[in-house]
Amino acid sequence: MLSPRLPSYTRWGLQSILSGQRIHNSYTSYRRHYARIATPTTPSPQHPIYISKSTNPYFNLSFEDWLFRHKAPDEPLLLLYRDEPCVVIGRNQNPWKEINLPALRASQSIQLIRRRSGGGTVYHDLGNTNFSIHLPRTSFDRHKTAQIVLRAVRALGIDATVNDRNDICVGKEKICYVPSVLKIGKKRTRNQRAYHHGTMLISTQLNTLGDLLHNTKDTMETKGVASVRSPVRNLQQFNQDATHEGFMNAIVHEFRQEYGIRDAVQTISEDDCKDIEYIQHGILELPSWEWAYGQTPEFTYTLSQAFEWGTARAKIRSKHGTILDFDCSLNFVGFPVPSMSAILQNVVDSGEYRLKEVARILQGRRYGYISATEILRELSITGDAAVVQDVLFWLERTMNG
Repeated sequence: MLSPRLPSYTRWGLQSILSGQRIHNSYTSYRRHYARIATPTTPSPQHPIYISKSTNPYFNLSFEDWLFRHKAPDEPLLLLYRDEPCVVIGRNQNPWKEINLPALRASQSIQLIRRRSGGGTVYHDLGNTNFSIHLPRTSFDRHKTAQIVLRAVRALGIDATVNDRNDICVGKEKICYVPSVLKIGKKRTRNQRAYHHGTMLISTQLNTLGDLLHNTKDTMETKGVASVRSPVRNLQQFNQDATHEGFMNAIVHEFRQEYGIRDAVQTISEDDCKDIEYIQHGILELPSWEWAYGQTPEFTYTLSQAFEWGTARAKIRSKHGTILDFDCSLNFVGFPVPSMSAILQNVVDSGEYRLKEVARILQGRRYGYISATEILRELSITGDAAVVQDVLFWLERTMNG
């Protein structure tokens, strides 16, 4: 027998009609409704330890968020999972600043995902293990939760330490990213919770990680959070017998010891959660352009390029993935003959006029999805406007990269 469907979930809340009465968009009313209709086949968010059998990052991140928002606020929780290859950015990060997008596209299979929590950018694959420790905000201590992870690593025979950012290291090199801490609930309310999320590198493809997280857009200024780059190593470089299963067993043991937990580990699959609409909505929303790129904070990109005819300098401002405004100036060189001055002035006037038209066309378009050919067609520009063509194809390469 299938479980009853949960109310439809939207970005801002949950709505439904139940017995002729509207269910308000609130955490409290949704939990009350969920508790009433849950069946034995529906996973409960009230266990202390979960291991996901899925390697689908959209599911795992949605399941993590569901647990965080529906677990009893005064109880600890541990979640462990692995993902197929993907790059995960923080809630308030800029993908064009953080990621080598051409390398991401060239992979043809690695996905970009914006998680619900803040913090920095990380690379996931089956060679690392992701964990999150959820606690009441009143007892949450990031250093204390890092110590749980540290003891698990040391149990594998690796002499690790915790740095001042609560990353797990061997020497000066990270073996674990701690990209985010997320908190919910107003101060002095019973629904306050926080979690410590991390990615333990066990046998990760470090070359792929380095390629994807390498970005040189130094002149891109963003209002979002920038990642802190650090050298990284795998656990297996210090203990070749270290495995995903071994680390999971170690951290589960340390978590139980820390919080006095004896409950059995709950293993979860995607099929178990097919009737939880909150999770299903998350699986659909995370890969969408509106979430992955459309949540990007405002940024300004200033750049220049030399051409045979001179230099172009551009300034692009974008917010929520769309272009707010664009400005470009031209500096012509290489016309030493005085008789060419009139021709040069015509070229300058024509180029600057065309670029004002380009600015008008770009405004409101999606950043990173620019087609020089389409804009040239829209402007009815042919081969006699080489300067504008050069600038447009340069902008296409720059913004789309």
